[in-house]
Amino acid sequence: MEIISNIIKAAIEVGSRIKKHDSPIHAQQETLKELLEKSKATAFGKYYGFENLLNKKNIAQKFAEEIPFHDYDDMEFWWKKSLEGKEDICWPGKVKNFAVSSGTTGHSKHIPVTDDMLESIRNAGIQQVLSLSNFKDLPESFFTKQILMLGSSTNLDKVNGHLEGEISGISASNIPNWFRNFYKPGEKISSIDDWDERVEAIAKEAKNWDIGSISGIPSWIELMLERVIEYNKVDSIHDIWPNLAVYTSGGVALDPYKKSFEKLFSKPVQYIDTYLASEGYLATQTRPDTDAMELLCDNGVYFEFVPFEEDSVLESGKINPEKKALDISNVKEGEEYILLISTVSGAWRYMIGDTIKFTDISRNEIKITGRTKFFLNVVGSQLSVNKMDDAIESLNENFPLNIKEFTVSAVKEDGEYIHHWYLGLDEMKSEFDNEAIRNHLDEHLKNSNKNYKVARDKALKDVKISLISADKFLEWNDTNKHKGGQVKMAKVMKEDAFREWQEFVEK
Repeated sequence: MEIISNIIKAAIEVGSRIKKHDSPIHAQQETLKELLEKSKATAFGKYYGFENLLNKKNIAQKFAEEIPFHDYDDMEFWWKKSLEGKEDICWPGKVKNFAVSSGTTGHSKHIPVTDDMLESIRNAGIQQVLSLSNFKDLPESFFTKQILMLGSSTNLDKVNGHLEGEISGISASNIPNWFRNFYKPGEKISSIDDWDERVEAIAKEAKNWDIGSISGIPSWIELMLERVIEYNKVDSIHDIWPNLAVYTSGGVALDPYKKSFEKLFSKPVQYIDTYLASEGYLATQTRPDTDAMELLCDNGVYFEFVPFEEDSVLESGKINPEKKALDISNVKEGEEYILLISTVSGAWRYMIGDTIKFTDISRNEIKITGRTKFFLNVVGSQLSVNKMDDAIESLNENFPLNIKEFTVSAVKEDGEYIHHWYLGLDEMKSEFDNEAIRNHLDEHLKNSNKNYKVARDKALKDVKISLISADKFLEWNDTNKHKGGQVKMAKVMKEDAFREWQEFVEK
């Protein structure tokens, strides 16, 4: 049976349950009402008077006034009760799954994944697949092929009556029955805990599959493809999977990896970006002539946006409570915002940690611009990740480099602060002009960020770069038992963590 027929059947079934709205604004208004209505009898809902909020004329405004901003530490007070097995805490019922995420901070987090959230993720996945009809260059045969999803293990840990794992493993272990015949690597291989063993099993079985689409974090997908090619003694992944036409990415910037992927492909592959976090499936790219993603406004998530300004984030990392969040009707294109979400998993006005900007309000499209914690401001430089990414892109354009990973820290040398960058290259060469690269990076940041320029004239005394193999970043994650899955490298490190990183690299 062809996959497209199954997708259509599932889409019709799901579509009959999803309310259709004439605009994202209306969709978000209804989503907020539904979230409050369903959770008004929970411990959180009673504490914050959700039932009373529902009787107000402007629910969104009162919601923003009555409910404070929350980060993970704030929500953990409530989520711990769910983790202990208690019911009706932040969302009705008992939470059966928890996404365990160390993120880029190393601090283990347990984020509830309710049955309603699993349905939301499935709905978003179906919307993403259906949007492939907008990508006109895809061959008709694509819709009959298999989909390889490389995430964390689906062998979830049983702990005190609930299951724990990364969100990709939880999602894959709850895929709908109609999809199982087309999902690879299949239940047996996907449940292998050891990432290297799982990849080896994929390499052995690869020749028996007809893969049309792959999805996963770029660094781990690249390693998997390299192993499949090596094991099967071929020149290109298309020698094994001639119908591979789509790569769905997410979680990190894809551009630095495209050159590497092109070495592994011998046919055109359509790149599609998605926004699947431990807290939910928030956005997906729905058309080919952009790499921006459409926010999913009618799928169990209510969005708010705090303007990302100099004083928006406190030293503690929390949002300044004096700041006001905007709903989707008040955002502007090109402005940078801290993203807040309220969800069917019982996250409330929750700072997910990402900053975004709208690239096309009429289409409700966004780009992730960085992380609130990856904001380098030790000496007033006010460097956000999107400024750093732009500088790295400029280096790749102006030098024979392919920088795939980087990390930076403000560290003291001889009593003065400097910015020390580690740039992870796809291929190391002896002829690199480190001084020219360093100067270009420094000048680019001065020209694009006036606060950085002021800092360089005062407290930030120097900039230093170290060129290393990008493999070192993967080895670091492996050493810290963070291999595969949703793992991402910290772009900005605090000084103590950075010293550990330096020791690792020097060894």
